[in-house]
Amino acid sequence: MRWIVQALGQRWVLFSLLVINTLGTIYGYYWYRWQLYATPPKYLIFVPDSPTASLFFVFVLVAFLLKKNWGLIEALAIVTLFKYGIWAVVMNILVYFELGSLDFASLMLIFSHGAMAMQGLLFAPFYRIKWYHLAIASVWTLHNDVIDYVFGMLPWYHVLNEYVQQIGYFTFWLSIASIGITYVLCVKKDRFVLRIT
Repeated sequence: MRWIVQALGQRWVLFSLLVINTLGTIYGYYWYRWQLYATPPKYLIFVPDSPTASLFFVFVLVAFLLKKNWGLIEALAIVTLFKYGIWAVVMNILVYFELGSLDFASLMLIFSHGAMAMQGLLFAPFYRIKWYHLAIASVWTLHNDVIDYVFGMLPWYHVLNEYVQQIGYFTFWLSIASIGITYVLCVKKDRFVLRIT
């Protein structure tokens, strides 16, 4: 497992992931276009959850290529990549149980968001996250949950509308789990640390 993580620090791997995540981020904002069009301006920044998570990671990759660490962006990236990656996988599995089938778009979302969650965790040994970086990322993440489930700005999954309260409860605890995982992997003093080569 360690050799896989060390391979991630190679510049060609970082550059390849930068291209993939940049294209994925652009497509993600495009995918949200109709919901963004219908969103009041004051909530716009909080609506496109997954593409914003991958945008954070784009900046992390840029920093790595410059041989730098931007701890706050790293904290925002790992927490939101894991949270929204897992969230989208679970939502699309729930869609399957509701409809009995999944279309190509749903399968693509499961694959791409599963990869999002995984890449956020795989790069954990390279992050330089302090407790105050994680504190700010936690406020952002939990505040986003309030915007989504109190003010109704959650991503559109119309087939799951009758389960919004349960989804909101699940999402809150997924946020807590994402914050906890980030603390264990990135903030604790005894963690394993690697440098970009």
